[in-house]
Amino acid sequence: MNEELPKLIDDAKQIAEGAQNTFGSLTNEQLNWKPNAESWSVGQCFEHLIVINSSYFPLLEKLARGEYKPSLKERLPILPKFFGKLVINAVKPETERKLKASPKFQPSSSAIDGDIIEKFVKHQQEIIEHIKNTAHLDLSKIVITSPVASFVIYSLWDGYKIIVTHEQRHIAQARRVMEMSGFPNG
Repeated sequence: MNEELPKLIDDAKQIAEGAQNTFGSLTNEQLNWKPNAESWSVGQCFEHLIVINSSYFPLLEKLARGEYKPSLKERLPILPKFFGKLVINAVKPETERKLKASPKFQPSSSAIDGDIIEKFVKHQQEIIEHIKNTAHLDLSKIVITSPVASFVIYSLWDGYKIIVTHEQRHIAQARRVMEMSGFPNG
């Protein structure tokens, strides 16, 4: 798996560059526009990604320092592969089924700051650094607990794929918001 890491890092870099190029010049009004009360704005999509991805950081820091101790459930041999594949498929951009974010990962309902894309790009660099800091580990053998659901476990490698795939999903969502009728002109 680790030989595939440069591709994953490149995907993460491309996500940051694409976000900057596509959304970096949007106005506050555009970043916060929503077609209806139940939908997310472009800014909320990025805030959600920052919040959920940051929940991995304490664990990734422990792993990089060699302080991680797997729990009993994280040592079960079959469940990580099952859950990893399940979550990756659930967060793919092309997956039609909508998922409801848990309350702790919901974006703010108030106006998102105009620098959210800049924050996301910096955040993406943090993710890349965390990936690089754990690159010496056997990512497919380390099992972690999902920060979203405590009963879900998967390999660290799948965790990294989940992060990138989930980002791709919400960037596609943000693009769809920009294409909607009523989206404010710049």
